[in-house]
Amino acid sequence: MKILARQLTLDLYNCNEKKLTDLDAVKAALRGVFGTEPSIMSTALDNEHYALVGAFKEGHVAIHIYFAFRYVSVDIFTCHESEESEELSKVLSKYFQPEKTKSTFLKRGDFGLEKDIMPKIITRVAPLRKVRNVSARVVKTLIRRGN
Repeated sequence: MKILARQLTLDLYNCNEKKLTDLDAVKAALRGVFGTEPSIMSTALDNEHYALVGAFKEGHVAIHIYFAFRYVSVDIFTCHESEESEELSKVLSKYFQPEKTKSTFLKRGDFGLEKDIMPKIITRVAPLRKVRNVSARVVKTLIRRGN
């Protein structure tokens, strides 16, 4: 079955400190990859955390920059098959120059079989509850035998 969308997540550790603060260069990198003027919103959440969110024709990107940890978290969501997410991950990795990178690829909207969608409900009975149930059955059995 065809999936609806793809999401690529990046964790960039120990990034170049000088690159973390130049947010105009990050915005330019986003524009360079997607080739259009994206709708980019950026805000300082506090002194140590900055967020950029870019909305594009077929998806979006969210970048969180943590200055104190020299860490950057990136989520790239695309609604079609393309190489844009891979290209953007390479551009951002090259720009921030992390010592370590972790990436995860997710297929979004992969409905699979109907039984895969259904939640699995597991019922567990605590040991004390089992003892009470057995005791109740024993008492009922003894009462029946007494009659």
